[in-house]
Amino acid sequence: MALIRWEPFREMEILRRQMDQLFSELTAAERGNSEISASPRTAWVPAVELSDNGSEFVLRVEIPGVEAKNLDVQVTQDAVSIAGEHRYEKHSESNAKVHSEFRYGNFTRVVPLPSKVQNQQVKADMKDGILILTLPKLEQEQNKVFKVNLGQSQNATASIEAGNGNTQPNITSQQSV
Repeated sequence: MALIRWEPFREMEILRRQMDQLFSELTAAERGNSEISASPRTAWVPAVELSDNGSEFVLRVEIPGVEAKNLDVQVTQDAVSIAGEHRYEKHSESNAKVHSEFRYGNFTRVVPLPSKVQNQQVKADMKDGILILTLPKLEQEQNKVFKVNLGQSQNATASIEAGNGNTQPNITSQQSV
């Protein structure tokens, strides 16, 4: 068996280089200059606030620095999807940045709604980097009550099927044996 001389400082130097490379890749990803920038860990997602005002929902989306022309807002009866792009503005050479923590690139946010909305009547407003969507609630069908005629049989039972949307009575007659 051969003896190998262990050099602890050489091992530490290799570890330091690997850590430097890792931090360089992560900071490049935050600036959007790397393939890792699409990673969910570094992706920017706008903050939202959903409130219920009785007859409507109000969804506020915080998107500072994003212009309305760079947004795509789609509303279904069950959810709101906001997609857009936070574009990087080029600076002149005399005004070059030294450090930036801003995040640039594409983003998508889907907000599920607690109940159905009238997606054709949504109102939108954008002020001071806040997108405000007013989503009127869909009026629910009121519960209908049906009178059940049991007929002449003394042992007749009536049942209404629930859960499948069928509100018509299902009448069965039980005969004594």
